[in-house]
Order: sequence, then C-alpha cells, then structure tokens
Amino acid sequence: MRVPISWLAEYVDLPADANVADIHAALVKVGLEEEGSHDFDLTGPIVVGQVLEFVEEPQSNGKTIRWCQVRVAPEGQNAADGGADVRGIVCGARNFEIGDKVVVTLPGAVLPGGFAIAARKTYGHVSDGMIASARELGLGDDHDGILRLSTIGLDPEVGTDAIALLGLDDEAVEVNVTPDRGYAFSIRGIAREYSHSTGAAFRDPVARVAPAAGTGFPVAIHDEAPIRGRVGATVFITRVVRGVDPTRPSPPWLVSRLKLAGIRSISLIVDITNYVMLEFGQPIHGYDLDALQGGIVVRRANEGETLETLDGQTRTLDPEDLLITDDRGAIGLAGVMGGAATEISDATTNVLIEAANFDPVSIARTARRHKLPSEASRRFERGVDPKVAQPAAARVVELLETLAGGTADGLGSVHHEHPELGSIMLPFGYVQRLVGVDFTPDDIARSLAEIGSVVEENAAGFEVTPPSWRPDLIDKASLAEEVARIVGYDRIPSVLPVAPPGRGLTVSQVTRRRTADVLAAGGLTEVLAYPFVSSAQSQAFGSADDVEVPAIRVANPLDSEAALLRTSLLPGLIDIARRNLSRGLTDLALFELGLVFSPEADRQYGQDVLPVGAALPSDADLGELHAGIPPQPRHVGVLLLGNAVDKQPGQPAVPVGVADALDVVHLLESALAVNLRVERGQHKSLHPGRTAEIFVETAAGEKSVGFAGELLPALAHELDLPRVVALAELDLDVLIEAAGSTIEVAPISGFPAATQDLSLVVGADVPAGDVQRAVVEGAGELLENIRLVDDYRGVGLPDDAKSLTFALRFRAPDRTLTAAEASEAKLAGAARAAELHSATVRE
Repeated sequence: MRVPISWLAEYVDLPADANVADIHAALVKVGLEEEGSHDFDLTGPIVVGQVLEFVEEPQSNGKTIRWCQVRVAPEGQNAADGGADVRGIVCGARNFEIGDKVVVTLPGAVLPGGFAIAARKTYGHVSDGMIASARELGLGDDHDGILRLSTIGLDPEVGTDAIALLGLDDEAVEVNVTPDRGYAFSIRGIAREYSHSTGAAFRDPVARVAPAAGTGFPVAIHDEAPIRGRVGATVFITRVVRGVDPTRPSPPWLVSRLKLAGIRSISLIVDITNYVMLEFGQPIHGYDLDALQGGIVVRRANEGETLETLDGQTRTLDPEDLLITDDRGAIGLAGVMGGAATEISDATTNVLIEAANFDPVSIARTARRHKLPSEASRRFERGVDPKVAQPAAARVVELLETLAGGTADGLGSVHHEHPELGSIMLPFGYVQRLVGVDFTPDDIARSLAEIGSVVEENAAGFEVTPPSWRPDLIDKASLAEEVARIVGYDRIPSVLPVAPPGRGLTVSQVTRRRTADVLAAGGLTEVLAYPFVSSAQSQAFGSADDVEVPAIRVANPLDSEAALLRTSLLPGLIDIARRNLSRGLTDLALFELGLVFSPEADRQYGQDVLPVGAALPSDADLGELHAGIPPQPRHVGVLLLGNAVDKQPGQPAVPVGVADALDVVHLLESALAVNLRVERGQHKSLHPGRTAEIFVETAAGEKSVGFAGELLPALAHELDLPRVVALAELDLDVLIEAAGSTIEVAPISGFPAATQDLSLVVGADVPAGDVQRAVVEGAGELLENIRLVDDYRGVGLPDDAKSLTFALRFRAPDRTLTAAEASEAKLAGAARAAELHSATVRE
C-alpha cells in the first residue's frame, strides 16, 4: 500500500518536519513492514510560463517545430533560475496557442529518469528550457502534447512554482499489508495505525461524510447456492448522480495523489472512484446508468455464460463466479472487474454508483480462476469494512458534484444483511500468560478500545466486540496479539528457550548429516535443485525400464513446462550441471540430498476440505491429511563430469567415468557402515555396458537401493553435456534403515597380516563382482580384505576370456598366520570360484 504523505496528514497529525523515514519507523512499530518510498523524481526550477508568440518552422526531416517566446517570470523580474523573464524555447508539440499557460522546465531542472535540462542549440536556435508534457513530469503515461494548465482548470500567475502547484513535491511511503489486515489497504487504515503508534490525533474521514440513502432502484441478491456456506454479497449500496461532465479534467491534486499511490489517471469519474477506494478502503464501481437495462441482480454464473470485461477480453464464466447482472445478462464480475456494456465513457451523463461487500473467498477464487487480479479484488480478498459502503458511496457522490458538475439524485438502494461480529471472551491473565509480559488490566482494556473494540469488564475477564473493520479478530489469541502490538513489541523480552534434557537429533538426522559431511569431504559440492520437472524428465529417470512412472502434477505450476513433482534427483542435478557448464565450469562433482515423490498408480492424492485454521485438527483429520500425501522417500543423487584428475607435469588428465560414481557409492557404504553389492544393471537413460545396480543387505534380505552409471552419450549430446557424465542415485532412507541405530566398530588386530595375489581366468562375460564374491565365500573368515587390481585381456588368453587379479589380505584375530594357512584359504577361494564360474588359476 502506497500512502502519499500529504493525504495521510489530512487524517492524522504529522510533525511539521515528518519525513518518509520517520513515518516508516512509526508504522513498523505497529507491524506494517517497510517496502520503500516513492516521489516524482524531479527537481526545479520548474515554473508556470505563458506563450507570447511562436513561429512554425518546417525542417528538412519533414518535422515542423515551433520557435516560441515564453514568459517565465513577471515582466521585469528575474526568472527562478536567475535569468531573463522571456525565453526562447524550441517545441515539437503543436497543441497549444498564443496566450496558453504551460509548465516550463528551466535550465538546471532534472526530470524523472535523470533527464537534466540545459540551454542547448537545436534546429538552428538555442532552446533556453523546455515546455513539458504530463508524461515528462511523471503525471501520466499519455503524451498528447504539452500540458496546458487551462485544460486542468488552473490559471496561475506566470512564474509560479509548478512543482507545488501540481503536487509534485509530495512523497509516498509504501508498506506491506499482510493478508489478515485488509483495513490497512486504505489511507483511513494507515492513518489509524500511525495514530496507534505515535498517539497523534486521528480524524476518521468517514465521520466527515453525511451518508444519504437512495431508494427506488431495484436490486436483488439471488445466491441460492452459497459457496462454503457463505452468501456472496451481504451489502449492496447504490446511488445515482445525474448531469455529470465526464470530459472535465481531473484536478492536479487528484492526479498526483493517484500517481503516488500507484494508480494511473484514466478519466475524472474513474479517478474519483479509485480515489475513494484508496481513501476509505471500499472498492467502488460506476455504471453508465443509461446503458443499464432494468435493475441489478447479484447471482452466480450459469454454465457456459460469458462476459466481456473492461479489459476487452471475453471470458467464459464458472458457476462459482459471482456476477452483477441486469435484464440482458452479466454486466460485471462482482468485486473483480466491470463489464464493457455499462462502461463509463465520454458520453456518460448519468452515473450509478455501487458500493458493496462481497465474500472474500468467492472473490479470491474468481480473481485467480480468471487470472484477473485488481485493486478491488485485493481488498475484498482481505476483508472490507461492511459499514463503510454507504459513507463511501456518499463520498463519491460528493466528489462527482464538486468536480464533475453532477447533481445527486434520490434514486438508489440499500441492501445490508452483513452479520454483526460476535463478542469474544478474554479471561483475566490470558494475555499475560500467552505473551509473557505483565500487562495491567488497564493496558489491555485501553489497547483494545484504541483499535475500535467495545470492551466490557466482568467477573471473568473482558467481553470484547471487535470493530467492523477487523474481521481478523476471531478469538482470544488474536486479541492478545493486538494488545502486544499496540502496547509495543519492545515490551516483550527476548529469552532463549532451554532445550529439554535427553533430547537431540534423531538417528536419521545424524546419519543424513554424516552422509553430507562425508560426500563434501570427498570433494563433492552439495546443491539444492527445484523439485519441479517436465514430463520427459520424469519418464527418463523415474524408472529403470520403459514402464510409465506416475507423478504428481502441480495444480498451479510456476512453469507450465515443469508441472510435475520429481520422482528422481537426477533431472535437477543435470539442469545445474548445464547451467554451470554454460558459465565455463567444466569439472563438476555434485550431490544432493532431497525428497522425491513416489505416488502409487491409480490413486488420488490431496484433500478438498482442510481443517478450520482456528481449531486443533483431530487424529482423524491428521490421518486423512497424511493419507492424502504421496510417499516421499529421501534420496542421495550424484553427478560427475569433466576430469577426475587434472592434467599436470608427468600426469595426463584422467576423465571421470562409472568407476568414479562407484567410488562415491563405496564412500557412502563406509560412511553408513552398510554392506552394498554391485552388479551389472540396466537403465533406459544410462550406457548399457556401464551401468551398475546397487543392492544393500537388510534384516529382510537383499534389496535394490539404486544405480550408478554413465549417461547415454546420445542423451548427453542432446542435453549439451560432455560425452561422459557419471551418475548415481540411491534411496537414502533404505540405507539408513539398513544401517540401524548403532555402528559396530571392529577392534584393530595386533597380529600381522599375510598378503597374497590371486589371478583367475574366467569367461569375458562373467562379472568381476560375481567372481570376487565367490572368492570371499570360499576363503572364509581369515580373509580380511579383497581388492580387484587388474583386468587383463589379450595375448596368452583366449579371445572370450579375461584374467582377474585380486589382492588378498589375510589375518587371524588370535595368532600370526603362516604362509601355508594363507595359501590354503586363497586356494579355497579359487576352488569356490571354479565351482561357480569355471574359473582357473592363472600361473
């Protein structure tokens, strides 16, 4: 909400030296967050001038300019910049005549956007200043020529300061209005809040208006099927003003205030309705009375009904939309935007004013459904004071009479069936216990009365009836918050809570942190990707085969191309890698720990009706909510590309590959103290010969936990990635479950180890991992460690065979092993490999 300071000062006493910073500081004290400040971004000298004469001079470029003589100060006096009283000025506009009074920016002035004015030679003359248009002064977006002061009802003396004359010396403060404080979307509301903060005298603008009820205009509210049990319109006030002149200009003070408040000037009648909306917080709509056919009916839309709105769009309506209609059909989306059929135009002479109160939920849903946010809908969504509609309508009538030459008519209507706010019981001691401050009963009663509540004390506490403009005050907790806000947040002490003894991080939290620490220590960088993916990404990485993977679609996605919740971490890692590659980072080692979404096929998730926010949900409610959420396992994803070892003297570059991804997997195995098994696997998006499936030993047996491999080269090329991209993704929740709550640490043996090598010849298609497991099984408990150190294929071996060399380390816990014992265990391992895979020992 933008608040011009001069406007604010009409309704609350401001110090003579008040500035933007002071006003912001006062409003922050009562919970209105500072957003910024606004002004017209110009400096003088800018004065009123009068055109004495001009000569039209055609130019070689086809343009005709006017060489003007303009008086900028009373005759014989120096101008505001110290120069002569008559200036020669070149002007390209042609919408003015001799004798017109205009706005002249003299040398030294600076216009919005940092445009400095100086005497300069142009078109064969020295132009000693500039005659300004409304757009150049920041008063509007239109550029229909220079600003002629007579067209806006002004006839000032030559040399008058035009900045003050046009209200260009004003400033505006901007504050953030939270959804529960809709009353602050008005000058009236902000003035009241400033009064709460500083104690300055507040003058309610509503009290200045004498509302008069109109009668005789037919209005009917037909809402037989209210949405969520709430009637769409509870207040509907109409008034008629006849004989208005819509072609009259909006006065400068009105235009400048609207501009500072963030609303552009459109026409006098529309400007007046916008002005009152900002002033009172009550949206106002004006209809061309002569364009209406019959009376007004407020109802819900019919299936397939359409409406052309003021923005020129024809919209297909939803049965939930609340409409303003006449005998021909829909003429407006209630509380959102009017219809083109009854739009105010330059031919309008008779105006029907509407000030209504509509259901916030209905208006919010309609505005979002049609993607049509408006100043009116923003206010209705947050709640508008139902008692301000009639004074606001009267204020519009007053301004139409004063500024547009209209005459108030007795025709109109009053429909007011808004329910009164009920009283709230505030027990003694409740505020003190909740806020933690020892407020006195007088503090509480005074604070609540200050915000407009009716406070009555009884034996149990205070009976509080909130004011009509505070629908957010619904229970004793919200009343306690108001007491704390008005008395001052600075009264609330800052006390750090003491952690309950015997608590700390859960096993899962500790394990997740350890996982991230180990990966970071291993040289990988942790990243955080968006959880939204496209359908193609979801299908590419959601499963290892071509089976379609179910995914949750976001109802209102930020990007329509990425409307699904991820089923894998890899699409996000790939997007991050592409972004970094485009910035010249060619060696990447990334990991992410995050949730993925794994919905069950043919099952609906979500819940249409949420529990009421003010009530504690029951166990059944919580159960339904949890049932409406898809499974969300936590995964760990890894992406490697570029070089694992950089080129250096005596060392060629070593590119990453599937082996590096498997190294990360084994790093996780050590960090989590789990037993993983790696075997050849397949994945539709990974290289068929360079893909491994990972299994983990659990209490229930082996379970597939993920995969590691290299991205398909064709897919890597399509994604503008290097030919080799190593990937891995594991289900971290399953790994944590397999790890258990404790890690058993084996004691370090004091006896020496016996090391031997074993070379086995097997078929070229036999996985090395299967051979290694056979050796481990046969060697028995004496085998402490086994590592594959060579995979040879070539001279001396059949074409369909390979030689695998394993480094073996044997150790006994209670004695020093002999060479014979180690050899016996090694040969037992070789025998088991021969049994299972026809392996032979290579001499």
